[in-house]
Amino acid sequence: MPHGAPLGRTQAIASPVRTLVTHTVRISLVLVTASAAGAFGPVDRAFAGVPDDGRPPVVVALGDSAASGEGAGGYEPGTRGEGGNWCHRSPAAYVHHTTLADRGVNLACSGAGTAHVAFGTAVHHTEGSQATRLGELARRNRVVAVTLQIGANDEPDLAGTAVACIRAYLDLREPGCRYSLGPRWADRLAAVTPRVEGAVQAVRGAMTGAGYRDGDYALVLLSYSAPGSEAMPIWHAVQGCPFSRPDAAWSRTEAFPRLSEAIERVAERTGARFLDLTRLAEGREACTRDVGEEWQRRVTVDPRALVQGTLGAAGMRLFQESFHPTAAAHAAIAGCLSEFVPSGVPRAACVPARDGRAHPEVTV
Repeated sequence: MPHGAPLGRTQAIASPVRTLVTHTVRISLVLVTASAAGAFGPVDRAFAGVPDDGRPPVVVALGDSAASGEGAGGYEPGTRGEGGNWCHRSPAAYVHHTTLADRGVNLACSGAGTAHVAFGTAVHHTEGSQATRLGELARRNRVVAVTLQIGANDEPDLAGTAVACIRAYLDLREPGCRYSLGPRWADRLAAVTPRVEGAVQAVRGAMTGAGYRDGDYALVLLSYSAPGSEAMPIWHAVQGCPFSRPDAAWSRTEAFPRLSEAIERVAERTGARFLDLTRLAEGREACTRDVGEEWQRRVTVDPRALVQGTLGAAGMRLFQESFHPTAAAHAAIAGCLSEFVPSGVPRAACVPARDGRAHPEVTV
């Protein structure tokens, strides 16, 4: 297989998780579901804890831009910069398109960090903490599943990482981001894991305070989809991906998989379930296909940010949507979640398939 070629389903752990190659086998969740009752408990366990008490069932998403729908477009009024609120919640976000409940509620906010999930913290001074809002919501509704996608804006600083990779490409005096950030990546991940764990505990606390036991709902931690690939054409910079192929390879095969592993360890320690999105956009990364076929945004400029934002903030807001999952990617995540949660298995990875969707595969 040529360097940079998309990985196939039979090579599910080729380069992203090299250390597990000889010890791990990927099996389609479809094959595991039949025996899930014996291996992991009842298949419908996620929905069995809280009986139908007349409250409307909902699935709730917490976290940052990856969960809010940044990049998917069509943002809800009140989250487009009004009053300083740039949460960019999209109707296309995956929480609104699962089959886990008739209604999805999006509490995620673009730019949020782990502290914004915790109690007593406001996101951009416009909203209360996500955990507090979850608790209030859980009293009024029957929450069947909670997703949490958080950590990218803490020590890993994925936005700053992208800027470093772009700066290195544009300025030959700068070392590639794989050199400037790579040696410190493990330290960054070690620093963020207790913060993510604290966010999980805040979610648990909110649900306990609302009268739920841990087994009454599914709590799913999600990782992040690698936005780029070394499989870019020669003119990738002018097409909206101004970073080098080696840096893109480092991001795809090292940075994002290591971050995913760190989040998975948090899930194991806290009893949450885990869905790995690292490979979600594999073969559909930014600048690897026609724009309409890609599942990751290229550098995206939104001039509307100049209307709602101040000039000082507009510089970052102009590019806020860049390198985020598209609406099509969110639809794929929703489908993957809809298969994963009812299965009862503790961990899986969303892997793109020939049918144009992404399906969960579990590690055994």
